[in-house]
Amino acid sequence: MIRLNVLELLERVGHSKYWLYKQLGMSYQNFSRMVNNQTRSIRYENIETICRLLECSPNELFTITDELPER
Repeated sequence: MIRLNVLELLERVGHSKYWLYKQLGMSYQNFSRMVNNQTRSIRYENIETICRLLECSPNELFTITDELPER
């Protein structure tokens, strides 16, 4: 399973989930699913924006785990 590390990166740079939500301009429901790893897809535009805002690379944004995805 590919896991999004947004919460860890937000903590590293000292910002809140609410701050990132406002920066991305997406619906709160979609944002919440994304940061809680409950989505099946993320737009490239959002990946790029998150990386720029959190000053990270896509390699830092994602990790691969042995966990099975929740269904």
